Amino acid sequence: MSWRAALPSVTGMDDNSNVPISPGSNAGHRHERPDPPEPPVSWPLVVGLGSLALLWPLAELTHVSAALGEAATALVLLLLVAVLWIGGVGMFRVPRPVLTLTLAGVVYGLFLMVLRLVFGGPGFSPPIFVVASVIEVGRSAVLGAFAGVAASGVQRLLGRRA
Repeated sequence: MSWRAALPSVTGMDDNSNVPISPGSNAGHRHERPDPPEPPVSWPLVVGLGSLALLWPLAELTHVSAALGEAATALVLLLLVAVLWIGGVGMFRVPRPVLTLTLAGVVYGLFLMVLRLVFGGPGFSPPIFVVASVIEVGRSAVLGAFAGVAASGVQRLLGRRA
């Protein structure tokens, strides 16, 4: 007797007759394929969408905020970012819209805090600045997640879900 004869073999096992199948399930179906892996997040897109935080100093440098007023400028910029995020991710085949825009929100919040350090702002002590940074990044992430849910809805409405 050779060593090969002692090992179990799959030869002759060409059907799934011994697989228990529950009613209504596709278990054991020959043509069943596992779910494809989720596509990766596009980091250039995440950073690009997050970099829209740079519109804030641009509005200051071009005196748009002086012409519109601070409240109106904030409203216009927030609406512009929301339309670009939801419209861009919703209209195009961007996979994983909620995760993509949540991460874009984190990047957006980080950009805002770096901009505050570079261009100044209300003078906070370092511990207060750290707490404010965590709150800002968290707030931006939550808003990004809401935008991602809206973008996902747009994708479903258009039938273009990746």
